[in-house]
Amino acid sequence: MSSLALAGCRGSPSDSAVLTAEKPLHLEEHLDVARIEGSEPPVAGPETIVWRFDEPQPDWKAFSLIAPPNLREATRADDALRIRVTEVGVPTIENESLFGAGIYIDAPSLLRLRPAHLMVRARTESAGVVSVSSASLDDSQSRHGVTGLFQEISEPTPIIADGSVQGYLLPFPLEQLWARSGSTRMASDVCCRVGVMFQTYEPGNVDILSVTAVSTSAAFVSDPLGVMTVADGSNESRRTMFTHAPGRVAYTVHVPPGGRLDVGLAVVRNDAPVDFKVTVAAARGEEHGLLEETVADRAAWIQRSVDLATYAGQEVTLALQADAETPGTVALWGAPVVSGSSRADRPNVVFYVIDGAAAQFMSVYGYNRHTTPNLVRLASEGAVFEQAYSNSTWTRTSTPSFMTSLHHSVLGGYLTGTDPLPEQAVTMAEHMHRGGYQTAVFTANPYAGTMSTLDRGVDVLRDTWDGFTCWPRSSHSASSVWLHEAFWQWREAYPAQPYWAHFQSVDVHQPWHPAAPFAGLFGNVDAPQRLSAWQARMEEVGSWDEPWLAALAGADIDALEYISVAQGLYDEGMAHNDYQIGRLVDRIKAAGEWENTIFIVAADHSHDNAGLPSLASMSAPFWEDQAIFSPWESRIPLIVVWPARIAAGQRFSQPVSMIDVVPTIVDLAGLPIPEITQGQSLAPLLLGQGGWEPRPVIFDEFYASFKSDTLFGRIGVVDGRWGASLLVNRDPFPQEEGGRAARLLLFDLWTDPNLSHSLHEERPDLMEQYTAFLEAQWEAHQALAQRFTRSGEGLPLTPEQLQTLRSLGYIH
Repeated sequence: MSSLALAGCRGSPSDSAVLTAEKPLHLEEHLDVARIEGSEPPVAGPETIVWRFDEPQPDWKAFSLIAPPNLREATRADDALRIRVTEVGVPTIENESLFGAGIYIDAPSLLRLRPAHLMVRARTESAGVVSVSSASLDDSQSRHGVTGLFQEISEPTPIIADGSVQGYLLPFPLEQLWARSGSTRMASDVCCRVGVMFQTYEPGNVDILSVTAVSTSAAFVSDPLGVMTVADGSNESRRTMFTHAPGRVAYTVHVPPGGRLDVGLAVVRNDAPVDFKVTVAAARGEEHGLLEETVADRAAWIQRSVDLATYAGQEVTLALQADAETPGTVALWGAPVVSGSSRADRPNVVFYVIDGAAAQFMSVYGYNRHTTPNLVRLASEGAVFEQAYSNSTWTRTSTPSFMTSLHHSVLGGYLTGTDPLPEQAVTMAEHMHRGGYQTAVFTANPYAGTMSTLDRGVDVLRDTWDGFTCWPRSSHSASSVWLHEAFWQWREAYPAQPYWAHFQSVDVHQPWHPAAPFAGLFGNVDAPQRLSAWQARMEEVGSWDEPWLAALAGADIDALEYISVAQGLYDEGMAHNDYQIGRLVDRIKAAGEWENTIFIVAADHSHDNAGLPSLASMSAPFWEDQAIFSPWESRIPLIVVWPARIAAGQRFSQPVSMIDVVPTIVDLAGLPIPEITQGQSLAPLLLGQGGWEPRPVIFDEFYASFKSDTLFGRIGVVDGRWGASLLVNRDPFPQEEGGRAARLLLFDLWTDPNLSHSLHEERPDLMEQYTAFLEAQWEAHQALAQRFTRSGEGLPLTPEQLQTLRSLGYIH
């Protein structure tokens, strides 16, 4: 459950505050003109459990991070419990070891509270991170006192290492803990252990003053009503209006032909049922009840449609009311939308990202296996970009960038897996939502949803990552089946147009378990087992973290055989996803929506970071991996179809980037182009209009250190024949022959498309040119980053910075 915004309000609007629903009307966006009665938060504060360590807390015990962990002794330190952090844990992205230790508690009572967060107050002088961890045990393990292997269930939060007392608010993802318990029962019924884990860069002491568990209800008590993104127990999140019972929110609405209200109903606690009621009253008429329902189970949204067609053409008072036995009980109204039956005046948009898809392994791009016959058919109806690139090399750094058209360093770089987007950054979903679209996301990768705060502006988000949700791991490679099913469920529940839907499937992403009838299509049916056995052998001999060829050689595995098996599995996943896309398109056509739908197929990165090494990527010198635009990491598909407007059969050879997608979609949809985008609209190319000028494709991927605010990483460019990649705030990688490569690598993409040889010694003239170019780009990105801060307060830019950014096309 993650908060978007809280909007408490009161007051009576004027009689002229009439809402219309020619396009979908999102009621939660109009609290400023609603008439609100009641909806007072409870007088008592949120339910909490507090453990203070200035007194003995025998239920809490210390543990180490070695595998398996062992019990440790914690010592008293006046007002705190002191633990010694000594055992070496996992290496960081900076290849520095983290030392770790923590405290844990057997937690059935804690889990029954349904905590949303743990607040930990601690002090230390050791830099590092703190996170929530868990160990799930069966009864036999519990009786023998084994602590089990603790795993993080929240992303790490940086520690303030100045010796002062600091509070750390750590998310408590209960559904993940439940899934990791391996039980079909509720997590509170399983003998689980919940821990607070500290990892530091050097051995040291951590003093823990208190741990406070805060219930899920706490998110709702600061305002009488507001808007949040709320997840149910099945990983479906909705943009939600919350109220407190007894409470009533009424709107004056002009009902369109075929009018209807679609809404999800839910509660926060199983022991606090809510009576939901929807009423309508025509002008000077009686109030009629259209829906009455009691909800007591928080496991899933209860979807309801309220028929308003009888009132078409009239101005009515539409009221949403909640009652409960306990005053202050929270009522959740998920994605309340009023719509009609009129045809949309804007196109629907389906943005389909195949996570880890490589253009070079798709038959629509000339691959010799028929992996994408349906995309070949789809491409014949629209346009194909032959040289499209992801703007970064993996999902967590790439997806937030192409969903905002802002490069990764502008958004703040990577510190943890749950870094929020800066408040000033506007997502594609927010653009579409503001433009009157119904919005939905169907993702099998959490980095494309709530973990990246890409749920902003999304009415309904279905996050179906296989690690902690709705299907078994063996069906990972069939994610598209479940995503498409969720899409059609959404269309049935919210049938209004226009709509925007973002898919992110993982059919081609490791681990591969191809679905029938594609299993064995390009190899043997036992290929998953063979690959798993090889990987286990690499893990066993300790070669897994070596470069690919060394890792395979160290485990006595033939590289060509490994590639052949992995390639077959990858291609089978691609063929499956292609087949499912074909079925999705056919069903959209059968629904009569195809002519007015923009359908885009793309990817967030290429094959190497989807688990598939190629001989080219294996054979490239290890230090050349500092090139950010390699074909095995960054060349991706980009296909755009809109039968009503885009001419069929077009193929474009100009290099383009995923950073161009946001301005392209809003431009094609007739919405305002954002003031700040680092991509440019491809609409002039697609529509055969003038005004589009090619520009170099920029790549950007940066990481933040837990020790300082400095970003380090890579910035690169593809500029016609030449490609260059510059390291920033980081030493070049060692060469295989000894020594280090240049800070900037340079490649001739015409003669060396696989980046097998850098020209940093042969072409000093180009080295100087592209070093200066990329350093200027980096300075521009850092200047623009001042407008986008995670604290929410963007800094003003100087006139010189503004002029530079305008000259680069970043500010319009």
